[in-house]
Amino acid sequence: MENSIRNAIIKFEQEFMGRGPDEVKAFVVRDLVVVRLKGVLTPAERQLAKTADGVEMVKRLRQALIAQGRDKLCEQVSAITGARILTVFTDIDAQLGEKVFVFTMDREIQPGSR
Repeated sequence: MENSIRNAIIKFEQEFMGRGPDEVKAFVVRDLVVVRLKGVLTPAERQLAKTADGVEMVKRLRQALIAQGRDKLCEQVSAITGARILTVFTDIDAQLGEKVFVFTMDREIQPGSR
């Protein structure tokens, strides 16, 4: 299940964000799905992230893009886990080029089952 979530996130990032991450790890922890992505920034975003204003620009842009693709992403994760997603939290560290997703589910999930 964790590998399927990982692959869905990679595909989402490639298709919706325009660039896939260098590394993705997904974890199912009780009623949470936690995904950590490394190497998510484009070369332009890395340049912007060299200043405080640029960091804020990158964060705002990424948040806006996730808001637009949220439903599609939730559908994919829900289909894999068999659970309903209550909410999604996400943040990006524009200086490190790392992003996290935390999906809260309506029930505990057993990894490897559906």
